[in-house]
Amino acid sequence: MEADRAQEIIDSITMINVNYHGFPVYLKQINHREEMATVFPLDEMEHEQRVDLHGLAEDGPC
Repeated sequence: MEADRAQEIIDSITMINVNYHGFPVYLKQINHREEMATVFPLDEMEHEQRVDLHGLAEDGPC
């Protein structure tokens, strides 16, 4: 996923489903320079992690 699109998803008022290698995640923050995202799995909100933007895929609006 491109960093600009990931930021648009974060800023959106509409919930947009995003997966990281097939696992549903919530996008929290984007680091444009490093092309990394801070995310957490939807079923484990306390398990925050940094991931490569290229592993993210958009599913579309709910």
